[in-house]
Amino acid sequence: MKGAPASINDIARALGISASTVSRALGNHPDISADTRSRVMEYAKAIKYRPNALAVGLKHQRSNTIGVVIPEIIHHFFSTIISGIEEVAYSKGLRVMICQSNEDYNREVINIRAMLDHRVDGLLISQSKDTNDLSHFVEVFESNVPIIFFDRFPSELETDRIITDDFQGGKLVTQHLIERGCRSILHLATSENLLVGAERCRGYADTIREAALTFDPNLILLCDTQQKVYAAKEQILAMAPHIDGVFAVNDLSAIAIMNLLMDAGYQIPDTIKVAGFGDDPIASIVRPRLTTVEQKGFMMGKKAIEMLLERIENPTSSFVPRTYKFQVSLNMRDSS
Repeated sequence: MKGAPASINDIARALGISASTVSRALGNHPDISADTRSRVMEYAKAIKYRPNALAVGLKHQRSNTIGVVIPEIIHHFFSTIISGIEEVAYSKGLRVMICQSNEDYNREVINIRAMLDHRVDGLLISQSKDTNDLSHFVEVFESNVPIIFFDRFPSELETDRIITDDFQGGKLVTQHLIERGCRSILHLATSENLLVGAERCRGYADTIREAALTFDPNLILLCDTQQKVYAAKEQILAMAPHIDGVFAVNDLSAIAIMNLLMDAGYQIPDTIKVAGFGDDPIASIVRPRLTTVEQKGFMMGKKAIEMLLERIENPTSSFVPRTYKFQVSLNMRDSS
């Protein structure tokens, strides 16, 4: 078994000097002679001494660590956000602690409290579908730890947030399907808890009405995963003869219903046109290639941590909630 990591006390004992002298030498303090500094540095290198980053950070009232809580790491959109966060963090010499809620409220609470216990300097959070009780977010505010929400956020709280224009995205998709001749469009929606899904659905409904088409709430199904689409197979196939378009709240649901319909003998896009949301890499690989809304995940991640660092650097400034909204674009492909 390996021994404990080398410490300042180990260096002090070996060189016959005080621990405070070693600490100042390692910190390049001007009061320490060049000879002593050289001896300390050489011995520290020889025994592979590494400073305790957490202790150094806490000494300056910073841990230099940012906490990130996301619903799913494997989700392409969230992984691109993480990439944007990491790029900025690396350039600033910061560490990133990442946890996923797996769309589970209790897990989200545990993750956030663990990050507070580890004294993160700030939090970046995208809430789970399962979150109704917001008391754990209030705990963060009361701890005076800056928090920025990205993509998903609690509308009941006054917070900083980085979001996508989901309403406009819903309108873009629905308008496109209408322009392609669709008159009866099924919408695969997500949890009512999530404002992102509610906004996409609102964009869909408003565009249906603006086109003087009949809005039918029965054409909205809560199917936001592949599993839920296949579980609703009988219901979807019963509706299929009466629809000519599908707008899915995400790409994986869009691909699932596209496969389900094609397996049942429907031609995509000739009989039923399909579009998704998110521009997952698989959208351009499946056949037919999926029409979808492109989100700027990487840029959202960069903007989120930049906004968080502003809050960390200016803790005493008056708090006025800020919202930064990224615009979306429609990538038209073969499925529509």
